[in-house]
Formats: sequence, structure tokens, C-alpha cells
Amino acid sequence: MKIDQLIGSAKTIGISSHVRPDGDAIGSSLGMYLYLKKNYPETKVDVFLEKVLPELTFISGSDEVKTDFTSDVESYDLFIVLDCSKDRTGDAEKFFDAAKKTINIDHHVSNPGTGDELYIVPDASSACELVYDTLDPSRIDVEIAKALYTGMVTDTGVFKYNNTSPKTMRVAAELISYGFDFGSLIDHVFYEKTYIQNQILGRALLESILLMDGRCIVSVVSKQTMEFYGVESNDLDGIVNQLLLTIGVDCAIFMYELAPLEYKVSLRSNGAVNVSEVAQMFGGGGHVRAAGCTVSGTYHDVINNLTKYIQKQIG
Repeated sequence: MKIDQLIGSAKTIGISSHVRPDGDAIGSSLGMYLYLKKNYPETKVDVFLEKVLPELTFISGSDEVKTDFTSDVESYDLFIVLDCSKDRTGDAEKFFDAAKKTINIDHHVSNPGTGDELYIVPDASSACELVYDTLDPSRIDVEIAKALYTGMVTDTGVFKYNNTSPKTMRVAAELISYGFDFGSLIDHVFYEKTYIQNQILGRALLESILLMDGRCIVSVVSKQTMEFYGVESNDLDGIVNQLLLTIGVDCAIFMYELAPLEYKVSLRSNGAVNVSEVAQMFGGGGHVRAAGCTVSGTYHDVINNLTKYIQKQIG
């Protein structure tokens, strides 16, 4: 897929990604947005996302994101959904459904593909890697490169997850050739934490429990605890990855309370468990080693229900 060949006579273009956007969703959306704004100045381009993570507001264009999901365009000539299927875009789905032409670019194995033009590659490291594939390198600038590199860094765990391929590294090399301080970017996006984020991380680690003879680790953060520390959901990013680094653990479960009897669940695996299959049993999805879902019930019920399917895989 080459975006420049699909623009055609489009005068209005919309872009969106999934609810609660992560680094890859934000990076791919803004990377595409910046590319279209730069190379098609006569075209109206809008990007719709929920709140951009504070640590990612350095990405150019983040202050132009439409978070209220309102538009003066009745029907976009082209609407692009990145890093998910259309049904995960929340309030932006109405724009997708009304658009004259649609594109879906994603790397999630659970995405069946929604749109007129599809670029779904489950083996890719990130949506940002795929967006780079669709762009003309000669028309990319340093700000576009930074946006795409940011998404690749976050979705690969700084290129250490098994979704990192030789191609991923070649794309990353091409992106840093545009000239930016990638070391400082990685520190800021992936490693730096606020004092409160470190506190809640410590609390989650302290109260974690081991199951299945130490092969599965679980930690739960209640809404009351989140309110006590004054944290929001994005402050919990990275906790599940730290849990998985426990020696002897094959699968990590981290959950936090969204509302009474409702939990957002993040699943990570070292490969012994296909957590995407587990998440799909509860209406979620993701990758073999990283997935998520939202589950209702008491936290004991949620853990019991999840671990029942994990136990079947671990044996």
C-alpha cells in the first residue's frame, strides 16, 4: 500500500485510532497526519483521538488533535483507521462509516480488516512500522520520523519484544537518519517516570501474587488505591511488563478497576501462553505476547476466569 496512490482527489481526510490510545496509536496517527499536512497542504486533514498521553505531547501536531470528536465535515472523502479495526475507534466510528473511502492499517492478529483498502500485517512490530511502509521516504521530515519512531519504541519495548524483526530495525535505522536525539526520546517515552508513577509501580509489585507454581503473576490496583495516589490509567503503563520480568514467570496479569465490578486487564507472556487467545475469550484482543480486555466481576472472579484459560495452555 502506498498512501500517495490512494489519496486521489480527496479534499477532506480523517484519521483515528483506538480508544485509550497508546504510543503506537498516537505515533502512527500523528505521523500520518503530519505527512498528509506537509505534502497535501490544500487538503483538510483532521485527526481524532482521546487524550494524548502527557509524555507524548512533544510529538508535533499533538495540540491539533480533535479530542471532542466533532467535525464540520459531513462526510470525509477518505478516512484512515490505524492500529485497530473501526469498532475500537469509539466516537470516531461514525466518521469511518460515513466516509466515501476508507483505509485500515493495523498489526493486530485479531483484526479481521475493516475498510475499502486494507494493510493488515500481524507480524509487523507496530502500526508505525506499517505506516512508514506506506509513505514516500523522500517526503518524510524529522517530525514525521520522530512520531513513527516513538510508536515503534513503545510497541516493541525498545526493540526487545519478539515482534522486533530485522525489518523493524531497518525501518528504525531509516527513521533516525532524519536526525533527532533518539536516546533522549527513548528515555523520555519509555523509562522516565514521575514520583507518583514510581509509587504506584512499587505498590503493584509489593501486592502481587504468584499462581500456578510461580509461573503466573497477578497484581490488582483498585480505584480507591488510584485515588489515594492520585493516578490515572496512563500512570499504570509499564507495570505489567515489569511483573513479567519476575524469574520463573511465564505470564503476567495486571488489572485496574474502571468502575465497581469492572476491570481493565493487561496480559503479557514470554511465549509460553498465547495471551491474545485468552483476551479474545473476554471480548478483547492483541498479540500472542501482549493483549488486553475489559472484564466484569469481582477481582477474584476475574482472576479465576482468566487463569482458567491460562492454566490450559501452561498445562
